[in-house]
Amino acid sequence: MLSENHGSPLILPIGTQIVVLAEIRGPDGKPVHPRGAVGVIVQSPSDYSHAYRVRFPDGFEAALKRAELSVLSQFQKQNAGLDPARISDPLTEYNLFDFVIYRCVIGSRAYGLDDAASDVDRRGVYLPPAEMHWSLYGVPEQLENDATQETYWEMQKFLVLALKANPNVLECLYTPLVEHATDLAREMLAMRSSFLSKMVYQTYNGYVMSQFKKLQADLRNKGQVKWKHVMHLIRLLLSGIDVLKTGEISVHVGAHREQLLAIKRGDVPWDQVEQWRLSLHKDFDAASATTKLPDRPDYARANALLLKARRAMV
Repeated sequence: MLSENHGSPLILPIGTQIVVLAEIRGPDGKPVHPRGAVGVIVQSPSDYSHAYRVRFPDGFEAALKRAELSVLSQFQKQNAGLDPARISDPLTEYNLFDFVIYRCVIGSRAYGLDDAASDVDRRGVYLPPAEMHWSLYGVPEQLENDATQETYWEMQKFLVLALKANPNVLECLYTPLVEHATDLAREMLAMRSSFLSKMVYQTYNGYVMSQFKKLQADLRNKGQVKWKHVMHLIRLLLSGIDVLKTGEISVHVGAHREQLLAIKRGDVPWDQVEQWRLSLHKDFDAASATTKLPDRPDYARANALLLKARRAMV
């Protein structure tokens, strides 16, 4: 997954002040900090499924999942003047998951890289009623359910990320594994090519390059890398090249399946992976020079869809 530094809202950056949503306990199981304590993120995860490292004013550090913390500024904005008993979970009170208009499966099952132990990663879009959107509470940019591996973006955020060529969001538009889609969601899917542009080159290529620098550092300092992450970076390059050449996103990895799974198992030496990556970067450069995709996506069409969606919820 992309980090916030690369256009995705899923990963909070180092230095973000947060509020913990549950009591913090030490290694001995005794309470260290109460619910509502403030800390700062000192280490961000490489993807959404892993934990943040949070440091408290007394120097104590704890590993917390995203669902266990809230950004301080957002917490203050949303909870000003509220009954403390209602602070912990306003999403449950408003049942925002009831407003999901699009649900699909991405990840290894959509890529054709799954095995018996693979999770089912569901993503999609939710569209809240206007009165809720306009209220003092506001609405979150995304809903998460860690237990079921689900994430849903508020429609405006989803469209903005798609226009920025965020890979996770574009794959939602092209995955063949669609579980639920309203008429409005089907209209969005029908115009999915409007979100594709040459920006794919910058977003995909740049992210892979930055992540491989980190992997190379891990290899030097720790002598090992996370091969699953390596596999998905190579997959992302293959996908980006295909988008520029065909004007479509082929979510399933197709003929590259066995090569990618070999990387995931650690069966491919690092030097060979690096050689393949560099070769793919050259292919990406060549595809960028000849692609028929427009320089920018169709902002006007995306905006018209959002306005239609907003009016429908008044």
